[in-house]
Amino acid sequence: MSEYVITDFGIVAEENIVTKEIQKVIDQAAAAGGGRVIVPAGRFITGALQLKDNIELHLLPGAVLQFSDDQKDYPVVTSRWEGVERAVYAACLYAFDAKNIAVTGFGTLDGNGEKWWQVFRHEREKLAYPRPMLVSFEGCERVTLKDFTCINSPSWTIHPQCCRNVTIDNLNIHNPADSPNTDGIDPESCQNVRIANCNIDVGDDCIAIKAGTEDTPQRISCENITITNCTMVHGHGGVVLGSEMSGGIKNVTITNCVFQDTDRGIRLKSRRGRGGFIEDIRIDNLVMERVLCPFILNLYYFCGPRGKERYVWDKTPYPVTEETPRFRRIHFANITARNVHAAAGFIYGLAEQHIEEVSFDNIAIEMAEEAVAGRPAMMSGIEDMQRRGFYIGFGDNLLFKNVSIRNHEGPAFTQEGCKDLRFVECQSLAPRDQAPLVYEQEVVTLETETL
Repeated sequence: MSEYVITDFGIVAEENIVTKEIQKVIDQAAAAGGGRVIVPAGRFITGALQLKDNIELHLLPGAVLQFSDDQKDYPVVTSRWEGVERAVYAACLYAFDAKNIAVTGFGTLDGNGEKWWQVFRHEREKLAYPRPMLVSFEGCERVTLKDFTCINSPSWTIHPQCCRNVTIDNLNIHNPADSPNTDGIDPESCQNVRIANCNIDVGDDCIAIKAGTEDTPQRISCENITITNCTMVHGHGGVVLGSEMSGGIKNVTITNCVFQDTDRGIRLKSRRGRGGFIEDIRIDNLVMERVLCPFILNLYYFCGPRGKERYVWDKTPYPVTEETPRFRRIHFANITARNVHAAAGFIYGLAEQHIEEVSFDNIAIEMAEEAVAGRPAMMSGIEDMQRRGFYIGFGDNLLFKNVSIRNHEGPAFTQEGCKDLRFVECQSLAPRDQAPLVYEQEVVTLETETL
């Protein structure tokens, strides 16, 4: 493989912005058939860069690509933003329809996000287009991201979209816990994605699997996704599926992961109007610590455009159409969650299309002694909870086997409008309360908006 060390081309660390100079090296390597573009130790300041076919960007130990926080250093491209195609600033590292591309090495990508976050919070009108992501590759094939560190992303950190055969391995991703929308890894409408051995500590979802919204003309599924041996810290969700899932999400395995201080653990979310499906999901061998709620499956999710309209929150059954989302064949096993604050789990299907074929096997949950009340799911009519058990609404064919809940208040399981709930060798370990194991909640149809 041909190697191109950027400093051999007169590029000097710690001096002026060198976007054009680095891009020229990448273009030269691509024109010669590809090769490894090497960033040596030092801090190099740049705007958006675009990778091309057969290019590996390799960051040596001590190398830092620090990206500009000036909007003029980012060309405008058409890409997805929160599941909808629109004009956006190109990612700090961007690629389109490229093959055989990689970012590797033990250096750092620094998104320099502080100014972007402040403008977004306080002067959003000054953002001509949505903030750049740190790494976003669109329509690419055979992508490898390995070993490097990502810090201070302006928005989402790693975002492969409509890509095939993506390997993400041994990344260290750190964005401040209060940084807005700084998801860790968000594969969207991709096929064959492998995420392994990553440490993710961010200000939003650690990993979020997506497939576009109802406003995305092309319905492309996100499928064949494996997530293993990762640690997730401080995010709003450890691993999240949706709410942008109109193209469908299927064939996902999540194994051997640790979640600490995430608001929620495994979270599936959508609502009427989105259509699509989440199905054939396997989650096994997880440990969670200090989460608000370990398990959420919510089909009344109200955040985002049109999320407060009646059809989103109404519990009256609606006709089932192509706009009706569906969750089914989702299986959890061998999971421990300690110091849980709000609820053991929250499962809520649509009145007209219940969540189907869900199982929990060998699950041990212990509520926190000093629990902080919080809302387990973002939907109307749900109040803050504290040390509650499972709340199950509109579910069919759900199995709870060898599930124990310790130190909870009230019943271990509350069900509303469900069919075929089975409990096998479940334990309620609740010295605070002698409530029954399962409580039947009457279904309430809302006649007026409760927001």
